Amino acid sequence: MTAEALALPELLPAWTFGFLLVVCRIGAAIALLPGLGELELPATVKVALTLALSALLWPALSPVLPPPPADAATAVRLVVGDVLIGLWLGLLARIAVLSFAMAAQYVGLLLGLSSAMLFDPSFGATGTALSRLMGLSALVVLFASGLHVLPLAALAGSYRLFPAGGGLPTEAAAESVVAATASSLALALALAGPFVLASVVFQLALGLLSRLVPQMQVFFVALPLQLAAGLALLAAIGGTMTAVWLGAVRALLAGLPGL
Repeated sequence: MTAEALALPELLPAWTFGFLLVVCRIGAAIALLPGLGELELPATVKVALTLALSALLWPALSPVLPPPPADAATAVRLVVGDVLIGLWLGLLARIAVLSFAMAAQYVGLLLGLSSAMLFDPSFGATGTALSRLMGLSALVVLFASGLHVLPLAALAGSYRLFPAGGGLPTEAAAESVVAATASSLALALALAGPFVLASVVFQLALGLLSRLVPQMQVFFVALPLQLAAGLALLAAIGGTMTAVWLGAVRALLAGLPGL
């Protein structure tokens, strides 16, 4: 019997624990990554993807993975630390991609679509039909452009910055989440800016019309016009909005820790 075979019983616990740490970080990230962490995706697919990515990364990471701890408390601390790092990276990527759906939600409310609400898993609550449509469109564009690879690359590169078992720097993580949220919200408001301007002009015109023709039922005239004009504006600048969003999201995802 060779020396490698004799050492196998001693190596199996270390390999198993190291593989478990990799699975914890990758699985936690996939639960929140845009496209891969959607509620519509079956749990079995997410588990299979987690195990496949872990199997790819584990051979390269095994030399730097910590050995099995002597007590359960230390093992729990190591596992929780890697889970938090995975959740943090997945959350940063999801916040960046959500800007398109947030902009569509605001646009839908401006167009008068607040009465047609649907459950939107991205927000965990109800949203407009336009928000749901454009949120799914954003995921399609994300995969078509290949940007979905950036969060996965950041996840693999995160082991250089945050070694397995090292824990998550909570202060820096909180600051990065706040900065990502501010950038995503600013991008969403910028995308919805043309519709805000058009809505202000439209409301001013309605106010002037109601003063000039008091007997006119402004509400019944305004609602169809508002919806038709808003959809026409969306059709006219939808491609530009998508291109602007894609460029901004590419910059945000390229700044993920680990890249």
